[in-house]
Amino acid sequence: MTDQATVAESGTPEIPGKPTSASRTTLSHIMTHSDTNLLGTVHGGVIMKLVDDAAGAVAGRHSGGPAVTASMDEMAFLEPVRVGDLVHVKAQVNWTGRTSMEVGVRVLAERWNESAPATQVGSAYLVFAAVDADGKPRAVPPVLPETERDKRRYQEAQIRRTHRLARRRAIKELREKRAAEGIED
Repeated sequence: MTDQATVAESGTPEIPGKPTSASRTTLSHIMTHSDTNLLGTVHGGVIMKLVDDAAGAVAGRHSGGPAVTASMDEMAFLEPVRVGDLVHVKAQVNWTGRTSMEVGVRVLAERWNESAPATQVGSAYLVFAAVDADGKPRAVPPVLPETERDKRRYQEAQIRRTHRLARRRAIKELREKRAAEGIED
């Protein structure tokens, strides 16, 4: 793909692609007592908000405008986060469709007063939809994977998309079948 927009077979202009690095970002935050749960560790919801914030920034950067969270899946909490941890939330666009993007997020934590390397404490995949001023879906640029790691993440994102669509279709079919049988939920 070139830097110039081209016209697709449908007659609509194609948006030039953007490299993975163009929208990649890191959000860092020191965890305080106000972030804790009843166990004294950082509440998972606090981490999820940071994940959504970082992913939203990446989606907005990549799409060149507003983008809304459509889904979050595979949120994994690998290690507890403690008060005083410096949390780094690293996000990048893994895959793009016509109006949607999958953003991959890694959550790392390190003690604010130590020089030990950060440890991965979580990860997630989110799907964002780009929207216009009226909240309607709008086209997004294709993502252009740059490294072998980016290419692997792109391929894995395609697999996750296939699974998301199959799950949605299977649930819809089950609900339609139950409704046809007169079973009310």
